[in-house]
Amino acid sequence: VQLQASGGGLVQAGGSLRLSCVASGGSFSRYMAWFRQGPGNERDFVAAMRWNGGHTYYGDSVKGRFTISRDSGRNTVYLQMNSLKPEDTAVYYCAAGGGVIQSQIKTAGQYTYWGQGTQVTVSS
Repeated sequence: VQLQASGGGLVQAGGSLRLSCVASGGSFSRYMAWFRQGPGNERDFVAAMRWNGGHTYYGDSVKGRFTISRDSGRNTVYLQMNSLKPEDTAVYYCAAGGGVIQSQIKTAGQYTYWGQGTQVTVSS
């Protein structure tokens, strides 16, 4: 499975961006997720969802501001980011995993496939 992330950029605080992650090259993974990594930080969980729909999961710092969704016809997962803050600045990665354990869905090590990352910079 190959993942191609896009949609990052420079935005002012309070603005919005939508990230896209196109999946190709294999059968679908059970869970799709977004993580982010700021300078000098670990890779942190942002959001996840089951590919066949259902419950969504969010990191505490993005709840109420970010929304994960998918378009199965386009093999694409989106991350709509609203009310962006400077602390949201990071490289954002999409990830996919077939064997993800639901109780560990926020753990990066659960995901097998990773996209190349897209930079999001929020200015104050």
